[in-house]
Amino acid sequence: MKETRLGEFEEIILLLVGILGDQAYVLKIAEEFEGQTGKSVSIGATHSTLDRLCKKGFLTSELGEPTAIRGGRRKRIYTISASGERALIASKDLRTSLWNQFPAFSKLSLHL
Repeated sequence: MKETRLGEFEEIILLLVGILGDQAYVLKIAEEFEGQTGKSVSIGATHSTLDRLCKKGFLTSELGEPTAIRGGRRKRIYTISASGERALIASKDLRTSLWNQFPAFSKLSLHL
């Protein structure tokens, strides 16, 4: 049976794939991660997470067109699958439910 839950890093990577759309390739995803979180991430960690998300069925990938800038090489572009969308929704719903049950959060939000 495939794993259907997302780790925090996996969730962020999956969200970034959705944000980047047709620009969701490994280098751009890593750059966006650093820009959004302020944390550095290696290309290797990004690559292995993308591979893991593909194996879980949350992402699909295909090779883009070759470009002169890349010396004729093609980029692998990632796309969220229907099961990836469901996993993101389930993750968001769980987090929202937990935040809504956290008494200190409701007190904090009143003071903000």
